[in-house]
Amino acid sequence: MNNIFEIKKFYIIIFIISLLSLLIALYIEFFLKYEPCKLCVYQRIPYLISIFVTFLGVSYSKNLVWLYALLLIFFSSFLLSGYHFGIEQEIFKEFSGCTVNSINIIDKDELLKLLTTEVKSCKNVEFRILGLSLASINFLLSFLIFVLVLKVIKNEKSR
Repeated sequence: MNNIFEIKKFYIIIFIISLLSLLIALYIEFFLKYEPCKLCVYQRIPYLISIFVTFLGVSYSKNLVWLYALLLIFFSSFLLSGYHFGIEQEIFKEFSGCTVNSINIIDKDELLKLLTTEVKSCKNVEFRILGLSLASINFLLSFLIFVLVLKVIKNEKSR
C-alpha cells in the first residue's frame, strides 16, 4: 500500500465483504427459510466483529493493530468454517451442540422443551451455491481474506 488512503480502501473492502456475507446469510435464513445449524450461526460472529474493526481501522489507519485484529478474526473464521466443512465431509464428528444425543434429560420441563425444539444437524447441507455449501464458501473466503490481510501487513511493515 502506497499511502493512507489505500489502506482505508482496504478496510472499506473488508467492511463490504463482511456486511454482504452477513446480509446474504440472513437473506437465506429469513427470506428463503433455510434454518441454520449452530455452527452456521457461530460463523457469522467473525464477520460481525470485522465490521467493527474495519470502522476502527478506517478511523485509526496508521495503527497496525487493526490489521492484526483482522488477521486473527479471519484466521479464527477459517478454522471454524474448516471444522464445519470437515463435519459436512464426515472428516470430523459433530460437536455435541449439533446433536440431540448429548442432551441429559432429568426434568420433565426440559424433555418438553426438547420435543418442541429441533436441533439442526451440522453435517446436513440443505443449501448450496454453485454446488458448494455455505461452510465451504466461508472456508475459502476466510482463507482468501486472511492471506490478503497478511499481504497488507507485510507491505505496511516494509514501508
